[in-house]
Amino acid sequence: MKKYILTLLLIITAGISSAAAQGVIGKWKTIDDETGKAKSIVEIYEENGKIYGKVVEILNPAKKKAKCTKCKGEDKNKPILGLIIIKGLEKDGNEYTDGDILDPNKGKLYSCTIKLKGKNKLKVRGYIGFSFIGRSQTWIRV
Repeated sequence: MKKYILTLLLIITAGISSAAAQGVIGKWKTIDDETGKAKSIVEIYEENGKIYGKVVEILNPAKKKAKCTKCKGEDKNKPILGLIIIKGLEKDGNEYTDGDILDPNKGKLYSCTIKLKGKNKLKVRGYIGFSFIGRSQTWIRV
């Protein structure tokens, strides 16, 4: 009986550790906070100790070839597919902060924080100035 309980505890611990190790890295389905509809798949990755996110799939067939016409700087008129929309986040405790997120539909760059909510949900917050003035989305792991 003790072996059974010990084995069960080890399996549970391994599962929790695996989910924690996976972290925010991976592919996420973006859900529009205004419409509730899935819009794209963003791949979040680490580069030089910082977190970035790139649009790897657009779910609406009519927008697959859309460009970031309202963007400024180097992102202006780039295809949204392949566009890096999360830039330079740094780990701060259990969330990632001090980076930016681009809204390609509006062409605006916002300060950003992301935080894992369980192993398959990601809270993404974009804001200007103070984090309580902004918008949040929940993305789902693919």
